[in-house]
Amino acid sequence: MKEADTLTYTEEDIQVLEGLIAVRKRPGMYIGSTGTRGLHHLLWEIVDNAKDEALGGYNDRIIVTLYKDGSVSVEDHGRGIPTGMHKTGRPVPEVIFTTLHAGGKFGGGGYLKSGGLHGVGASVVVALSRWLEVEIHRDGLIHKQRFEYVVDEAGVEHVGKPVTELTVVGNTKRTGTTVTFLPDERIFSTTKFDYELIRERFRETAFLLKKLRLVLIDKRGPETKREEFYFEDGLKSYVDYLNEGKQTLHPIVYFDGEKDNVYVELAFQYNDGYSETLVSYVNSIPTTDGGTHVTGFRNATTRIFNEYARRKGLLKDKDSNLTGNDLREGFLGVLSLQMADVQFESQTKDKLGNEEARTIVEQIIAEKLNYFLEENPEIGKLLIEKAIRSAEIREELRKQREALRGDKKSKNAKKRRSISEKFAPPQYKDPKRNELFLVEGDSAGGSAKQARNSEFQAIFGLKGKPLNTEKAKLSDILSNEEFRTILEVLETDIGEEFSIEHCAFDKIIIMSDADVDGSHIQTLLLTFFFRYMQGLIAAGKLYIAQPPLYQVKKEGKKAESVYCWNDYELEQALKKLGRGAEIQRYKGLGEMNPDQLWETTMNPETRKLIKVSLQDLAQSEKLVTVLMGDKVPPRREWIENHVTFEVGEDE
Repeated sequence: MKEADTLTYTEEDIQVLEGLIAVRKRPGMYIGSTGTRGLHHLLWEIVDNAKDEALGGYNDRIIVTLYKDGSVSVEDHGRGIPTGMHKTGRPVPEVIFTTLHAGGKFGGGGYLKSGGLHGVGASVVVALSRWLEVEIHRDGLIHKQRFEYVVDEAGVEHVGKPVTELTVVGNTKRTGTTVTFLPDERIFSTTKFDYELIRERFRETAFLLKKLRLVLIDKRGPETKREEFYFEDGLKSYVDYLNEGKQTLHPIVYFDGEKDNVYVELAFQYNDGYSETLVSYVNSIPTTDGGTHVTGFRNATTRIFNEYARRKGLLKDKDSNLTGNDLREGFLGVLSLQMADVQFESQTKDKLGNEEARTIVEQIIAEKLNYFLEENPEIGKLLIEKAIRSAEIREELRKQREALRGDKKSKNAKKRRSISEKFAPPQYKDPKRNELFLVEGDSAGGSAKQARNSEFQAIFGLKGKPLNTEKAKLSDILSNEEFRTILEVLETDIGEEFSIEHCAFDKIIIMSDADVDGSHIQTLLLTFFFRYMQGLIAAGKLYIAQPPLYQVKKEGKKAESVYCWNDYELEQALKKLGRGAEIQRYKGLGEMNPDQLWETTMNPETRKLIKVSLQDLAQSEKLVTVLMGDKVPPRREWIENHVTFEVGEDE
């Protein structure tokens, strides 16, 4: 990675591909959404630029500060944006902040490795903010410039208009760039930055870039909060953090290597769990949908473990090869790449597309893993024997599944068992429309069956609290009536045979009471889907129903009633209906009659749903362990500090 030390970063390195066009009209094209995720995407774009300086070896510190007026600043100690004139005749900072695809990452020579590869970050942040200020420390001088969203007297919009010239405002002994901006509340549904979300991203970045110190400052409260993140051991510390609370089987394994300017790091440790967790990154950007580097990793580990098992006589000639799922059961690892010319498959950078990454990762991981196993035969034997046991169990489970669903290809197949009597199917089979409600309790299940539109809505009434699948073996899950029925009606199968294409429903909706027991049931079901059917979450098919908490009624000639989902809505309803209004607090779904349940919770035209999404695999893995594992104190602390729900409109 020393090639970066010879790179220049001057006015000639700034390449312009196209102008800024209609970002405000279609922000989702650039940042994914205009909700919380899109808001924070603005911040990540600027932070990514600072991280790119660290990837090049020029920056050792990033400071993010949250201010009371809703603005945020990102300060780095990198080289500082060039301040001279660009070949277009404008100052370089003005080009960068007002032109899409303008930056040092498009062949100009400013960066070998970077995370903000699309280069639209700075200009998109300007376009979606009320104002943005940049302060540059470079060549002994401090330069400043301000950009604003302005509507002139003729009603013409000016997006990211430079309202000041690039001006020298002082002298400096350091280098770096500070960007401060105020997101536009007319674009976003919320403009409040989430401290905990930024905190976790900073922790993650400090694990990945072990020479970088990250500082988070929050000035919005009565007292200023300040935290620093810095980890000398990098990925090893990350794996230790993610495996906290689990029963691990061996010390953390770490190795790295470089080929053709692609630097690969891998740290992993097996635990006694039953699922695989691989968190992957490219240039410190999380690749939540994986990509070619993950394919290379899986190819290498499957091949090398099998070759090792046969070489050591742990697998006989007659034995079939172990599958990747067998070999990585209980695996928890972090894979990180640093490389040039990255090709992400979307602007939100969720999946790597570079084919050369697959080959290089496969070669490096294969070489390093093979050497490690030869040098650590006791660990190698332990992991192979674990995988062999997994394979034996997998074969038994395959037989169970075939008996469950029947072998449709065989003339002598047994008749498929009847589905649970607690399941009420829809009248028509329409996977693009049908909905499955997982309902808490017999009374609520009975009410839901009466309330539903039976043409496309199915009901499955749960019996008590489901099994905690974080602590259960897959064989126990498949023998559990509730989960066996869910798997049968969804028709997706499970584990390595999971297929989203076979899913019989467009939406799977968890519907439970708005109390502690209801929340616990939600958590137990979410744990199951996260561990064994993540494909449903990734496909956007999993939801949580939001029944109202209150009904406010007023009798009389002008009788009126209003449903309320929170205390604020209750307050507004009481003001609207005035004196004499009565409040009914719904403690459970069973307290509503079928008409009320349909109107408030099941009717696609009027209901409210929370869509379950998987934005951060590492954080989700950590939370599932904390919430559903054996240790009580961390679980209690997290619930007390974090449990809130944000209600959104149904899609």
